[in-house]
Amino acid sequence: MNIKPFKLERYFAKYEFSAKYLLCSSDCDGLAQKELLEWADSETKELWNSLKLGYTESLGNPLLRKEVAKLYETITHENVLITTPEEGIFIAFNTMLRSGDHVVCTFPGYQSLYQIAQSIGCEVTKWNPEEQNGWNFNINQLKKIVKANTKLIIINFPHNPTGYLPSNEELLQIVNFAKENNISIFSDEMYRFLEYNQDDRLDSVSDLYDNSVSLFGMSKTFGMAGVRIGWLVTKNKSLYSKMSEFKDYTTICSSAPSEILSIIALRNKDKIIMRHLKRIERNLQLLDVFFNKFSNIFSWSKPKAGTICFPKLLINKSAYEFCEQVIKDTGIMLLPSTVYDYDDKHIRIGFGRENMPEVLSKLEEYLSK
Repeated sequence: MNIKPFKLERYFAKYEFSAKYLLCSSDCDGLAQKELLEWADSETKELWNSLKLGYTESLGNPLLRKEVAKLYETITHENVLITTPEEGIFIAFNTMLRSGDHVVCTFPGYQSLYQIAQSIGCEVTKWNPEEQNGWNFNINQLKKIVKANTKLIIINFPHNPTGYLPSNEELLQIVNFAKENNISIFSDEMYRFLEYNQDDRLDSVSDLYDNSVSLFGMSKTFGMAGVRIGWLVTKNKSLYSKMSEFKDYTTICSSAPSEILSIIALRNKDKIIMRHLKRIERNLQLLDVFFNKFSNIFSWSKPKAGTICFPKLLINKSAYEFCEQVIKDTGIMLLPSTVYDYDDKHIRIGFGRENMPEVLSKLEEYLSK
């Protein structure tokens, strides 16, 4: 497979561990392993203390798969395949798609969601949102760009990088349209449970449609990117079998310690999620004040879920130049929209970290000068 460089990851590789401050991270603050282990119940404490660092089950630890299944309404552990999040996208598309297939993908977005399909030889049509309408993805536009050979619709809600979240009614319209046209859905749900209003939470597409695959994991919502644990969920047994077989050519199995740590976290999910949502709420209030103060520099649509937003740069400067200048002058890392292949007038700001008030204050001081 001839695949293009991953622009976002290359940009992070350049600055993530050298920048003094990160103001574009998409995850919540990482949980401390020591604290997480203190939350272990008797069963998981014994699993951790007696853990041997050999191979694990290729489908994933059965206990972990059962905990994952509890996040859904109609899913059992037999529908869950443990992967890393990025690997999950690679596995799913290599089993669902063939060269010549047509694919529709929400855009802008995580490059893997469209780049892998393109590298397989698919024609990818990007489903662009209406920025002037709060980054709304218009379903009528989706219906116009679907073709006779459309094999897959790729969606990502809550949306990276805009924080857009459709209603459940709108999601059902997408699902029903796919059913009527015999089109499969791949649903990137990595920011699920980070809705600021719980009433806005979407059903998982895997609960709504048998010919769908949902992606989720520990990286964003649970603040555990370092464990590299994610999962694919589908009720399509044939597809599940094909994805399981393909995994034999990637990681084969997951990290034994990471699986146990993930079980502990999922059994304490309410505690973890509430902590992150409280921090996000505080940081969003600060961003409201910030963007109001600098309305001559930025315009933004306040997100409804997740840890990132995508403000537009109003000054006569490219986003890439702006981000490069800011990191040079302040040590603050921002993310230009060029890494999304989108345009050169937006930046990504992350607000899931505890130190955001400090970093935002430094950026405010810099812009004021």
